[in-house]
Amino acid sequence: MLRRRVGVVFTAVLLTPAFVLLFLASPDLSGEQVLVARVAELRERLHHAEMVNQERLHDVILLSQKFTALLQPNIDNSSLSYGSLSTEARELLSNLSRATPDMHLPSIYSYLPHLLRHPDATSPAFKLSRGRHSATMVLGVPTVKRQVQSYLMTTLGNLIHSMTPEEMDECIIVVFVAEWDIDYVRQVASQIERKFPEHLESGLVEVISPPQSFYPDMDGLRQTLGDPMERVRWRTKQNLDFAFLMMYSQPKGTFYVQLEDDIQTKKGYIATMKTFALQKTAEKKNWFVLDFCQLGFIGKTFKTVDLSALVTFLLVFHNDKPCDWLLDHLVQNKVCRFDQSSKHCKKAKDNVWIHYKPSLFQHIGTHSSLKGKVQKLKDKQFGKIQLFFPHNNPPAVVETKIKPYKTYTLQRAYRGESYFWGLLPQEGDTFLFHFEPPVTLKGYLFRSGNVEHPSDRLYNTSVEVEPVRLPANPSPRLKPTKDGFFIVGEFDDMGIAEGNIAEGLGDIKTLRLTVHMESDNWAILSEINIETADPR
Repeated sequence: MLRRRVGVVFTAVLLTPAFVLLFLASPDLSGEQVLVARVAELRERLHHAEMVNQERLHDVILLSQKFTALLQPNIDNSSLSYGSLSTEARELLSNLSRATPDMHLPSIYSYLPHLLRHPDATSPAFKLSRGRHSATMVLGVPTVKRQVQSYLMTTLGNLIHSMTPEEMDECIIVVFVAEWDIDYVRQVASQIERKFPEHLESGLVEVISPPQSFYPDMDGLRQTLGDPMERVRWRTKQNLDFAFLMMYSQPKGTFYVQLEDDIQTKKGYIATMKTFALQKTAEKKNWFVLDFCQLGFIGKTFKTVDLSALVTFLLVFHNDKPCDWLLDHLVQNKVCRFDQSSKHCKKAKDNVWIHYKPSLFQHIGTHSSLKGKVQKLKDKQFGKIQLFFPHNNPPAVVETKIKPYKTYTLQRAYRGESYFWGLLPQEGDTFLFHFEPPVTLKGYLFRSGNVEHPSDRLYNTSVEVEPVRLPANPSPRLKPTKDGFFIVGEFDDMGIAEGNIAEGLGDIKTLRLTVHMESDNWAILSEINIETADPR
């Protein structure tokens, strides 16, 4: 019935006047290509609808099994008796009972039997969501507490800002905080709320965390592959983390993309992935994985209808091997023969595990979530990552007492030749920009940190200006300093200071950044943009 209904909709969409006109008016076949892409997209959505329908059918069968208990004689009067039900209810229960199978298929409880003691273990312990669904792309971003530095906010900012508004409407980013410390989870969620409030409100971004009861006794795992137990626990938890995230994401969209919390991407990555996926569908390629990054599990894209097989594989072998090895084994088991060569196997795998070049994602983290592990892997196909943003700033003499690292001086950063990178800022340290001649300022933007060193930011730092003449009636929002400057802004918790300059201040002879607290990290200024007012 569902197939017939969706098929009617499918046919109706294809026969709309807009599509017919588009097809007839395209001698260069561009309209036909659009039509083919639309057909491929609807085909994938149909498969997703069928998957959801099967899940609902499974839910009905489970419910019927629960109702079967009501058909039994009520001995202790502890529950509703069958005889007390209406005729209609008894008839319904009898029909459901006759549909109950004698055999029970394996389920998640077969691989994680401890879940039988924890009925709520497959629901998020924390959830911040607007309930968006029917997305084209669901991006899964697992994150954990890192000992050295966190890249999560930088990664989220890059993923979001590399989308168009239209792409934001058809995507969901699920941030999976894979920690059991609920206070830490709330802390991460609070950071995301402060930094991306509009994207949480729209439903683009969701935040969830798993209950500890979803995981088995991590001290009772088998030691496998000769790895130290610390590593066995780490990779086992990662397998279960990914399985939980995939199960949560599966009903939300057509395609699922596995990412990490320390990556960068390119502008237009959503359109590129969607176009490539629909192209392979239109070519009738029976693909299982589309690979948009050559490293680990980053950028691996699946049809959500295929996630059940992968999740099952991760659950069955969660204690045995790392997730990227398990993915390779699953694909190999699907297409390779034991009686043929490895060359034939590779060719068969290439038909279902399709690589896209150049890569769309780059790994930027250095410190792994596994304690003590340093991971400097880079995808050579990605290209260079932009570490600074040059601007044409007004002529100025710049200075700071913060010692620069190598050639990463403030002078070169101001000229747009590199970024400033200085040793530990101390309370009272300043960055001075003396304008020659004085200028009327319109606004400013200072960005600290960069994608390779996101923690090297300026914190507790104010933006101050020194006018040529003290204003007669300064705005009450301007806070004067003891030495003739006015505080016009400050760096936020993301290490960014951005704002406008009040017109009443007139010409400015000096702009100053003042550090008010000793820092535990070095400091990077990756963007200096001082905007002057239009000449009159």
